[in-house]
Amino acid sequence: MVVLLLVLLLILLLFGAGFAVHLLWWIALAVLILWLVGFFARGASGSGRSRWYRW
Repeated sequence: MVVLLLVLLLILLLFGAGFAVHLLWWIALAVLILWLVGFFARGASGSGRSRWYRW
């Protein structure tokens, strides 16, 4: 019985981790798209010194 509970707990943990990783991939993709849009939008302004990020 204990082994069955441990296996079910492991399945729940792996499912939760897989869902979180999948969600993080979508967030990372959205951030990448926003960064690319901002990079090219500010790069098209003509001034080489203007940057939309801090570093």
